[in-house]
Amino acid sequence: MAQNAPKPPDPVQRATTLSAMRYPIFRRVWFASISSHFGGMIQSVGASWLMLSIAQSADMVALVQASVALPVMLFSLVAGAMADNFDRRRMMLGAQVFMLVVSVALAICAWSGVITPWLLLLFTFLIGSGAAFNSPAWHASVGDMVPRGELPGAVALNSMGFNLARSVGPAIGGAIVAAAGAAAAFAINAVSYLALVVVLARWRPERSPRLLPREALGSAMMTGVRYVAMSPAVRTVLGRAAFFGVGASAVMALMPLVAQDLVGGGPLTFGLLLGAFGVGAVSGAMGSTRLREALSTEGLVRGACIAFAAAVAIAAMSSLLVLTMAALLLAGAAWVLAMSTFNVTVQLSTPRWVVARSLSLYQMAAFGGMALGSWLWGFLANLADVRMALLAAAAVMVVCALIGLLAPLARLTELNLDPLSRFKEPATAVQVQPRTGPVVVTVEYRIGEEDVLEFLGAMAERRRIRRRDGARNWRVLRDLADPEVWIERYETPTWLDYLRHNSRLTHDDATIPEQLRTLHRGPGGPRVRRMIERHTIPLHTEPASGSQSLTEPAGDSTRTS
Repeated sequence: MAQNAPKPPDPVQRATTLSAMRYPIFRRVWFASISSHFGGMIQSVGASWLMLSIAQSADMVALVQASVALPVMLFSLVAGAMADNFDRRRMMLGAQVFMLVVSVALAICAWSGVITPWLLLLFTFLIGSGAAFNSPAWHASVGDMVPRGELPGAVALNSMGFNLARSVGPAIGGAIVAAAGAAAAFAINAVSYLALVVVLARWRPERSPRLLPREALGSAMMTGVRYVAMSPAVRTVLGRAAFFGVGASAVMALMPLVAQDLVGGGPLTFGLLLGAFGVGAVSGAMGSTRLREALSTEGLVRGACIAFAAAVAIAAMSSLLVLTMAALLLAGAAWVLAMSTFNVTVQLSTPRWVVARSLSLYQMAAFGGMALGSWLWGFLANLADVRMALLAAAAVMVVCALIGLLAPLARLTELNLDPLSRFKEPATAVQVQPRTGPVVVTVEYRIGEEDVLEFLGAMAERRRIRRRDGARNWRVLRDLADPEVWIERYETPTWLDYLRHNSRLTHDDATIPEQLRTLHRGPGGPRVRRMIERHTIPLHTEPASGSQSLTEPAGDSTRTS
């Protein structure tokens, strides 16, 4: 019997930011994550300040943040494919244990004094790699912990938890680094993973029965890429998130230099600035529900971009700690509102079978933008100064807001992306195995002349859905002898791919086949033929003495019903 499966809330209770806390497993994981987030913030302060002390270079300091973000761009798609095909809980557990071991090794190296700038970057890269394999499984698992209607609040709570740690953790980290050194910060981070490891080890989530074999890793990755490429709403989120990441990364990448050069402080000042950013993020998460009710998805993101630009410009021109902290409060609120909106939009636009891969591609876009931005702003700060780099980042955020005029985010609608589950494996007169193929499918319609335009419009959406779910070489054909006859044709590499393709249709997708059935004039619905492509085999018989050669000439491929 599965433990801690999410139960539906009381229907009279309205979903709010905090209502996801009604679900025990979400609550336990959330509180355990707080410990890990605190450790991560303390480790981040230690790594950034240690790099500043051993490298004395703005671009090396910025590379600390880049080394954490880069693995997400490199490994997220692999992690997403694994999270959609394997046990997500075990993936998260393995990633947490890996990060614990690396953090222990980092603490030992720092304590013994053998750490170098490039070794520090290696350790932060490894910790980032663990986070990259953990993140898609974690974000996809939120839907296993709470019902779909609670997702926006749960995602906002996750952002709030991370930024609650950010609001206090950096200040604590600054004090620890000032009092005991970076090695102590790294050791505390290692201990912080233990609570989450224990909670994940005890969680037994409910698992839906797997009706088809797992996809091969390479095929699963390409399926995720294809799904996102053929999903306009998700594709727009990825582009906007990447651009937002480039501009927003300036704050975290250059904050040690803001503390040292613009405000004139030390590790404690750095911690206070990070803390102000975190408090702003918590405030943004708490107010996210009301803002989502008042603004459209695009309006919320566009407002967040403008607010972030204003905050970064103020921080660039300020030399007062209080004013800079106030600006970072605004930047933190804008950050969490934009990032949580991107995350929720992806989750609510994607069915469960591919949600981890979609989230991993979103994270690759966002963190790829952050990695690029971290390097870019560090380079610009070295080339000119910190103030100029921050002002350039503010300009990028204004452009990000303007892009929304051309490529707005889709509104969050109540899509039913559960599997339609109407398809049953058809019986075949010819024996087939999972690897049998290629499979060619034709669907024959009879369409009246007055319905042709509506039919072609529906088929355009049909094409997108077919290709998104794995069909190849999709075509629509018209019979020259009988103008009412139209044939939809597509292929799948194997019979197993054909079964997967049809199992991916969702309730929301079902409107298109229903529309096509309505337009069809023939009796009994559109006629479906499933065929296996076969090639003729040339038969050659060597002529014996005094005999003639018997040869069957090779011909074009034939298709057997």
